[in-house]
Amino acid sequence: MSLRRRTVEVLVAAGLLGAALAPPATAAGHGRAPGQSVPLRVATYNVHAGAGMDNVFDLDRQVAALRALDADVIGLQEVDVHWGDRSEWRDLAAELGRRLRMHVSFAPIYSFDPVAAGDPRREFGVAVLSRYRIVSAENHDLTRLSTQDPDPVPAPAPGFGEVVLKVRGLPVHVYATHLDYRGDPSVRVAQVADTRRIMAEDRRRERRPVRQILLGDFNAPPTAPELAPLWKELTDIEPGGPTYPAQDPVQRIDYVAVSKDTVRVRGAAVAETLASDHRPVVADLLLRR
Repeated sequence: MSLRRRTVEVLVAAGLLGAALAPPATAAGHGRAPGQSVPLRVATYNVHAGAGMDNVFDLDRQVAALRALDADVIGLQEVDVHWGDRSEWRDLAAELGRRLRMHVSFAPIYSFDPVAAGDPRREFGVAVLSRYRIVSAENHDLTRLSTQDPDPVPAPAPGFGEVVLKVRGLPVHVYATHLDYRGDPSVRVAQVADTRRIMAEDRRRERRPVRQILLGDFNAPPTAPELAPLWKELTDIEPGGPTYPAQDPVQRIDYVAVSKDTVRVRGAAVAETLASDHRPVVADLLLRR
């Protein structure tokens, strides 16, 4: 399968468990009069390849945490697909989509030949889960410093996932990302520039107001200078608390950011769970018609 695109369609649930994490969004099935804004609940979660704060792989625990968010769209980072022993060689993207009854699009950062001939490729990357049908998907390149190369240099590499959804008739661009973790911000500076260029290209191509939602682990606090250019076009949704580490968190490095003129924020929160080494962020939005 090409690194450029992989989308797996799974049945969508009409209503999962309610969440008291933020002001409740109107249920996805309710009608909307023309001209009214459309509610959408989104979340971002670094799933740590299925392992919790205790470093024990437990996908049941993560499914429960994700279900409790009651989100319509979820951006995931550190997703293993037949990667190795740490995640029992399972396809976490497809399994989470199936168990949550959501559509899923997986965007690998790394895609390697299998250990044994005939086995699936070993992949690691980001994913988007959605209750709404995925109209299109693409895996964009960002500047990366590989963690798999013993002597890496910054170079374009995949793993910036984008999906286009139709939410009550409105096209919505959702992006899932995972920025560089190193103390030196130079790679994140390049990644932010790449991100802004790709999102700007989408706005130019549409030639109309575009609803854009960026979900991800940015590996930097909101005040980091390298993130500042993002806030020219996007609103950083403040969820009211830190997200990392999951136990006694001290910094916010997980983000929901939305286009300023086309998406309004109703509320946001950080969910308290130890199902990963990060805490998820969930936000209630209104999409402007």
